[in-house]
Amino acid sequence: MTLEARVLADVSAFELDVELAVGAGELVAVLGPNGAGKTSLLRALAGLLPLRSGRVTLDGVVLEDPAAGIRLPSERRPIGLVFQDYLLFPHLSVRENVAFGLRARGMARVVAMGEAGRWLERVGMPAEGDRKPASLSGGQAQRVALARVLATNPALLLLDEPMAALDASTRVAFRRDLRQHLESFRGVRLLVTHDPLEAMAMADRLIILEHGRMLQSGTPADVTQHPRSRYVADLVGVNLFRGRASHDVITLADGGSLTAAGAADGDVFAVVHPRTVALYRTRPDGTPRNVWEGRAIDLDSEGDRVRVRLAGSPSIVAEVTPAAVRDLGLDRGDRVWIGVKATEINVYPA
Repeated sequence: MTLEARVLADVSAFELDVELAVGAGELVAVLGPNGAGKTSLLRALAGLLPLRSGRVTLDGVVLEDPAAGIRLPSERRPIGLVFQDYLLFPHLSVRENVAFGLRARGMARVVAMGEAGRWLERVGMPAEGDRKPASLSGGQAQRVALARVLATNPALLLLDEPMAALDASTRVAFRRDLRQHLESFRGVRLLVTHDPLEAMAMADRLIILEHGRMLQSGTPADVTQHPRSRYVADLVGVNLFRGRASHDVITLADGGSLTAAGAADGDVFAVVHPRTVALYRTRPDGTPRNVWEGRAIDLDSEGDRVRVRLAGSPSIVAEVTPAAVRDLGLDRGDRVWIGVKATEINVYPA
């Protein structure tokens, strides 16, 4: 079973233009900044946002193709959508909520209620069937929402920020349970999230959206090792530069240059991990590093490290120990020398 889609749709701020293919058994996480088009993509696949052009095919069946005049209504698509705010029916019991999708598909009430009870057992809530949604915790409500969707055995499961409304402790437990349920799900799985840790922990592949376009796709390891945008670089906590390389010297698009060992000529990205950036009060002598002067504009303590944001040519973020900050007598506004070894720069084609 495979989802193949080319989605072109108009949303409020931009045009959504995404092409993707997802196979059964693969969990794909869609990441991107607020307003990137993540939820709009799920709505388009579910039939809640009409396509202007493109095509959505699920297991060989065309769900939507404007050019051919095909548009299957959302209620007839074999798709389950889990929302971040649960959307349980407040007047129905928990068991009736889970049975709702089955009843809507024509299953007899007694059979649907029995199946709902079995799903409540699977999500760890066998004794909660007679309760109303208002009496549930956030984690319980999201488990009911998940059970309601999975009970209908959809071919495509769409999860829109399913943990966004949960507190930190509940989120950890729900993530563990969700991973377990997704592993037993035989259909196609697509997860939208704003949490990179959540995506890295759960997904086989990441898709990065920005301004309605797919900017990057790959395994979590590939995306984190080869970011292609400032958004992705910020997610994984590295410095990202773009420029043109010639004989190991990269002339950066935003000013300045870097020397990187073995850089192939042409347009490239260069990644510098903040922990490889060295700071000095006076210009260091006799080293093979890239060296330039900068100014500390911000210092943020994060556990046993301090992230120092530096303005310069180029601007860069360094990560040093609190002891190093004390030894340097470093504070906001201070001028320092910055050093990066040529061998510590990861370069790849742009």
